[in-house]
Amino acid sequence: MAIQHETELYEPLKHFFEEQGYVIKGEVRHCDLVGIQEEHTEPLIVEMKKTFNLSLLLQGMERLKMSSNVYLAVERSRAKRGAVNQRWGELSALCRRLGLGLITITFYKTKRPFVEILTLPTDTLKPQPKNKRRQSRLVNEFRERSGDYNIGGSNRAKLVTAYKEKALRIALPLHHAESSGVSPASLRNITGIGNASSILQHNYYGWFERVSRGRYILTPVGVAAIEQHRNVLETSSSLQLLATIEEYQTGQSD
Repeated sequence: MAIQHETELYEPLKHFFEEQGYVIKGEVRHCDLVGIQEEHTEPLIVEMKKTFNLSLLLQGMERLKMSSNVYLAVERSRAKRGAVNQRWGELSALCRRLGLGLITITFYKTKRPFVEILTLPTDTLKPQPKNKRRQSRLVNEFRERSGDYNIGGSNRAKLVTAYKEKALRIALPLHHAESSGVSPASLRNITGIGNASSILQHNYYGWFERVSRGRYILTPVGVAAIEQHRNVLETSSSLQLLATIEEYQTGQSD
């Protein structure tokens, strides 16, 4: 059963690596799938395509600059048409030579997809120098996200980044605030976000409006964003935030 979109590869891969003890999140700093396992020092990175091609190979080579644990993942069609479906041995040898892992996913009509590792990531003949700064940014972005809200392989979908999560956490108390607004200092104390003032001032998403000196309210766009991202805000940390907002409002009224 041929897939229509590469995003269909994400869930089987996510489930496969979660069973190996990884925490998985999709679309982290342009990587389709990223996994963190405490006993591994380097992150897992998987790049996905419907078929094996040069673009996928180049993506994998680029990701080796951030981690040695990089896989390429493609669908393995059960149909025997196409020369590429007959050359998995050669493709595996190529990936092994470059230090990349290779995974295939076979889809069935009634059974769950079958994920198979053809080649594990290996040390290349000439090891790729790691860009520690890029690796650190990748891991930090991963850890600052409270959950997995993106599907790996999404090209045009608007992503929920760590920055957007922080903006949403700032928008939430503003949504419950009075029309006079809330100060950046209060929002920092309520949310625990140290750069709350910077996020308000830059107003990247157009969610915030300054109504007076040091006082902000939520715009209609911000209200719509809260409704749109209810799944992000329905986490345990957000529920704790709502309790903090309630305490703050009680203190203001006393």
